[in-house]
Amino acid sequence: MRRLVGVALLLAALAPAAVHAADEADPPKRVQWSFDGLFGTFDLPAARRGLQVYLDSCGTCHSLRFVAYRNLLEIGLTGDEAKAIAASHEVRDGPDETGAYFMRPAGLADRFVPPFANEQAARFANGGAYPPDLSLMYKARLRGADYVYSLLTGYGDPSPDVEFAPGMNYNRYFPGRQIAMPQPLLDGMVQYADGTPATVDQMARDVLQFLAWAAEPYLPVRHRMGLGVLVYLLLLTGLLYAVKRAVWRDQH
Repeated sequence: MRRLVGVALLLAALAPAAVHAADEADPPKRVQWSFDGLFGTFDLPAARRGLQVYLDSCGTCHSLRFVAYRNLLEIGLTGDEAKAIAASHEVRDGPDETGAYFMRPAGLADRFVPPFANEQAARFANGGAYPPDLSLMYKARLRGADYVYSLLTGYGDPSPDVEFAPGMNYNRYFPGRQIAMPQPLLDGMVQYADGTPATVDQMARDVLQFLAWAAEPYLPVRHRMGLGVLVYLLLLTGLLYAVKRAVWRDQH
């Protein structure tokens, strides 16, 4: 009994600290996304801009291993554009007729080539931190799109009394407000072909459109299918109700 009381007292003592630690990060901003809701769909021009942000910034550290280069045709890239993006990377292939493996330019059938050969190389290049794959990142937590957007726009200067571990950066939306990833987006770091101003806010919104599409490319199709099923069920319900009334009317 004493042991149980001791455990209860220990948990009670730790609870405030745990709550305080969880409250250190600000809650994510609430953003309206085109892909939310029953009629949600992707903003394809924004997704294409987000692809540019990924290639120029995020893709230097983060992989996208569940997406193939041919999938880029679905957001409006031409075959030549997708081939050019693929060909800028090399993949290991083979064996050839001699039994040797070789490197070749990636093609449309290949998946996005990761920026590092393995986890150890990624950690070595990033001071021990491992940049996660972004294929499903926005689905990794509740309100994932809001969280990732907030994280990308949440960098700033901390108050002077905040102590930082070596190599860490201040981000108000990351647990503990310290994150190993340097600020990835800076105003004007890319030049959009459609003339959209490349502000940090705009780039964060655009790359979220791209990452949301990468995680659920068939989301609009599923939404249309679900809407069609609902309409069908409503019509069927009305028909069955009309048949029931007709049958019971004849019996009276």
